[in-house]
Amino acid sequence: MFEVSGRTFPLSDIKHEADAPMSDHTTFRVGGNAKEIFFPEDMDELLMVKRCFIGPAAKCMVIGKGSNLLFDEKGYDGVIISIGKNFSKAEVEELEDGAGAVIRAQAGIRLADLALLARDHELEGLEFAYGIPGTLGGAVVMNAGAYGGEMKDVIESVILIDENCNIKNVPASDMDFGYRHSAVTEKEIVAGAVLKLSKGKKADIQAKMDDFQARRREKQPLEYASAGSTFKRPEGYFAGKLIEDSGLKGYRVGDACVSEKHAGFVVNLGHATATDIKQLIADVQRIVYEKQGVHLEPEVRII
Repeated sequence: MFEVSGRTFPLSDIKHEADAPMSDHTTFRVGGNAKEIFFPEDMDELLMVKRCFIGPAAKCMVIGKGSNLLFDEKGYDGVIISIGKNFSKAEVEELEDGAGAVIRAQAGIRLADLALLARDHELEGLEFAYGIPGTLGGAVVMNAGAYGGEMKDVIESVILIDENCNIKNVPASDMDFGYRHSAVTEKEIVAGAVLKLSKGKKADIQAKMDDFQARRREKQPLEYASAGSTFKRPEGYFAGKLIEDSGLKGYRVGDACVSEKHAGFVVNLGHATATDIKQLIADVQRIVYEKQGVHLEPEVRII
């Protein structure tokens, strides 16, 4: 039995899944099994799972929607904490000056749902996040962005659980936000965030979201499983153009393929394995460096 915030209950009371295939929990739809996945529904449950798996010998990691992750066929010999739809509450608090509002949201809320919530309250600034396939927690960790916007532009503070299960409220100024980077370590958990947005007009916000989504549908291979953009943008270049200029559009290893629509995406055509995808990523890195003299760094986290 474990006690958290005065509540006593066994770990088995938390929703969990043993020997869980990571192909069911990641957007690439590949990967072997994890020893166990827990799905906490509130902060107490999240803290309890975290407390059970801390220490140098513990093997534990947190995922959201599973975008931007690639697990190999060996799976994960440890515990996964999945922060998703069961941990996705959000509330809007209007600012006294009437100029905008803050949204206090749990880490499992989908970015699309967060953007819709902002739109419905006529709050602008999150339109860029509408089509990003992930959750708030993951977006904070990597400072997700698109179409000129980034999470650092709207985050006021972040609720972090540190490696010793202390809850900290960290101001955005201490998060060291940069391109696909934040100060969050692998031993910390993003439990939520406070976002500050300004007032706008619902019709204008919707129009911008529609425009961004239309661009995504036109240029990105949304019809295939992927982890989003596969490589980080090298300084002074665009990864997709470097890959395309190296003649790699359509390049395949098994059912892993460099998208014909956007060379910055590696997609699963249906039956790719994690090994196929990893080999394809390595091939693209090698060939681009040979032909363009630029090293591509994966944006996808390979486990």
